[in-house]
Amino acid sequence: MDKKLFKSIILIITYAVLLVIILARLDVVFFGIGTVLSVFQPLIVGFCLAFVLNRPCQFFFRLYSRGLDKTPARGAARPLAVLTAYLALILIVAAVFSFVLPKLVESIQTFVLNLGGYITNAQDSINKLLAYLNLDMEQLDLSNLNATLKDLLNNALRFLSNLGPRLVEFTTSLVSILVTGVLALVFSIYMLSGRDKLLGQCRRLLKAYVPAKAAGPISQVVSLTAATFTKFVTGQCIEACILGGLCSLGMLFIQPDYAPLIGVTVGAAALIPVAGAYIGAIVSAILLLMVSPLKALIFLIFLIILQQVEGNVIYPRVVGTSLGLPGIWVLAAVTVGGSLLGLVGVLISVPIASVLYTLLRWDIHKRLGPPSDSSAA
Repeated sequence: MDKKLFKSIILIITYAVLLVIILARLDVVFFGIGTVLSVFQPLIVGFCLAFVLNRPCQFFFRLYSRGLDKTPARGAARPLAVLTAYLALILIVAAVFSFVLPKLVESIQTFVLNLGGYITNAQDSINKLLAYLNLDMEQLDLSNLNATLKDLLNNALRFLSNLGPRLVEFTTSLVSILVTGVLALVFSIYMLSGRDKLLGQCRRLLKAYVPAKAAGPISQVVSLTAATFTKFVTGQCIEACILGGLCSLGMLFIQPDYAPLIGVTVGAAALIPVAGAYIGAIVSAILLLMVSPLKALIFLIFLIILQQVEGNVIYPRVVGTSLGLPGIWVLAAVTVGGSLLGLVGVLISVPIASVLYTLLRWDIHKRLGPPSDSSAA
């Protein structure tokens, strides 16, 4: 038997046996992956933080490099850029906690205080609608809803009051979170400060241990992935801030006391691809429906117009073109990602699918050539 054929058969048998073992003990595999991820959690969190701050850091680095180019302090451009990026992040967080959070808490308190009246209004409106449509149904009674919500609040308060026995566990978790946060911060600072050095080391490792034929495609895939995730994160954050801010401004003319609450709800939901717009609209409309059905309808019309203007005018000019992923694949990616990894899967599924779609398109173009005008890969 040919030696190459024999080696191929052995490799196929080995891979098949390993695959059967993995599938048979899938719970052990997931437990092992979870253990490894928990061990490297500070490093992973630090990498994510450095990834988010990389673009602002690069902007400040170019700014300081131009200003300090012909001075003895030109070597301080990178540390100053990292420091400025973190100061900007701290200022943004401080602004949120100083201005946005108090208004948000005030809106929630206003909603809770008026909850009983809102439920009564909703009950009257629904009963009038049923009477107007001449539906042979018993009058809808929502009085139990108020009692149910009060019971939930009382249970929450009771749970908070019984936290004494769990103080040790809570303290341990808090210390663990603080240690993880400090280590992640240190890792992120090191990654941002030594960005060029780390990238050079990674390239050297790739050239040293990976065949030259595979090193090029791997570098190309890594660059594509980094660019896609950067574009996605930047675009989603800017879109959420713009949409939430404009929604808050519009709510000042519809229901001023709920402007922060509705703005934060719509902005936070906008971070979720595809379904975020519907989630934010439905949740906000339900809140306003308890206040006034007419105001809820006005809000929905306003939000539809706002999303059209933001998606077709503001977003393309501020962020640029989209990821290039067709809508059907965006929906499929969000569905599969949410089923596998929950909210995390929903958030990362679109850029991952965009990378895979781009790689597949490149491979098809390489094999078949560029598409004609009547078809596209």
